[in-house]
Amino acid sequence: MARRTPTLQDIADLAERAWAEVPRRLAKHADAVSIRVEDLPDADVCREMELDSPYDLLGLYQGVSLAEKSVADWPQAPDLVFLYRKPLLAQWEEDGGSLACLVREVLLHEIGHHFGFSDDDMERICAEARRAAKRG
Repeated sequence: MARRTPTLQDIADLAERAWAEVPRRLAKHADAVSIRVEDLPDADVCREMELDSPYDLLGLYQGVSLAEKSVADWPQAPDLVFLYRKPLLAQWEEDGGSLACLVREVLLHEIGHHFGFSDDDMERICAEARRAAKRG
């Protein structure tokens, strides 16, 4: 029997479950971040990120990181994490692992940007977490 292709809502549900696993002492600092699931990044994002293909981006943080925010700043647009369903599904098919783990890793990577971590920082943190998961 062929498996059903996960929907936008399926990805949103996986993201919600992953977010629920984040320790409250950390999650409370990202309460204002909204998570949105879309099929693909829009043309503006592809152009701004200089993507060769919209499938090159699994997720995106849009906002001002906590490291850059100031109480003196005027309110900005809400902080958002976008998860892109079609690229996630393509990566899942390629890797053959767990979709829930992939969604969790991408979500946490993007939330890391909210805390001010760079892509390199997040890659290092995620690699360490993967190694720890394999050991334990």
